[in-house]
Amino acid sequence: MNQRYTPPYSITSEIVLLVAEIAQQLGGLTQQENYAKELRLNKINRIQTIQGTLGIEGNTLSQEQITAILEGKHIIGPHREIQEVRNAIKAYDQLETWDPFSESDLLSAHSVLMTGLVDSPGSYRTSGIGIMDGKRVDHLAPPAGRIPSLMEDLFSWLEKTNEHPLISSSIFHYEFEFIHPFDDGNGRLGRLWQSLTLSRWNSIFINLPVESLVFEHQQEYYSAINQSTKNSDSAKFIEFILNIVLQSLKASFTPEVTPEVTPEVIKMLNKLNSEMSRVEIQSKMGLKDEKHFRLHYLKPALEAGLIEMTIPDKPKSRLQKYRLTNKGKSQVPYSNPSLSR
Repeated sequence: MNQRYTPPYSITSEIVLLVAEIAQQLGGLTQQENYAKELRLNKINRIQTIQGTLGIEGNTLSQEQITAILEGKHIIGPHREIQEVRNAIKAYDQLETWDPFSESDLLSAHSVLMTGLVDSPGSYRTSGIGIMDGKRVDHLAPPAGRIPSLMEDLFSWLEKTNEHPLISSSIFHYEFEFIHPFDDGNGRLGRLWQSLTLSRWNSIFINLPVESLVFEHQQEYYSAINQSTKNSDSAKFIEFILNIVLQSLKASFTPEVTPEVTPEVIKMLNKLNSEMSRVEIQSKMGLKDEKHFRLHYLKPALEAGLIEMTIPDKPKSRLQKYRLTNKGKSQVPYSNPSLSR
């Protein structure tokens, strides 16, 4: 092990400002510990985290389907994707039992995340690997024979560094992806390990859905990794991750208010006077663009709890219909009070 090993990175003025802003955001919370406890118990945040981190890797299961799996219900979907969700649920349940400075715990975490998905879960790769961008090799990872020493150096640095945890956890995350120590599962494990490292600094991060925001900005995520690799300096990746952390904090700790109901959604609610399919609602509203309807009508109404699915554990079912919730009925002045949920 190289005792002097230090990953290549620089601290930009933006990084300094982001660390200060995140610290200020955390410091402004009057009941931080209560917030942390609420986050641990917040199933919605856990579901968002799992959907986000797996969605980046191509998993297509919805929040409704993940909720059903979390509740032990049977769903219809690709076997591998269901297994990925089950594994991720177990991994995040065990997150607080792992030590962020322990290489053996990282191997255990990989075993939990990748059981049933790879031949040797919990073991470093034994062959070379290249990260592809279409038909082009975007990154050639270090040879397999170097992985044990590289990971030992990286863990030693993480434990001994004096850098702020917001910075050191981001550097570890980038370096982990650069080394790419496993045949598969590197992305989801790197994101999980950063959450674990941050949670030892502040317990709020144990279940803050940072991964869901990374999912929304996954192209920027990969771009930040690639730019850092080209620069031989992880500053761009650190800046990206800290921006995501800040956004996630602001979203999670903004006092809960009733979201504004858009005119489009109100219009749809007034047409939804029974259990209706998407096609039926669109037809009744005279709308032809399915993508526009889903984005501006259906999705906002579902997220606001104004409507619900009749078959929530099978969101893509051809028999799926939608109905008003009690909250939705309250937004429709002349809705039929006899409508049952």
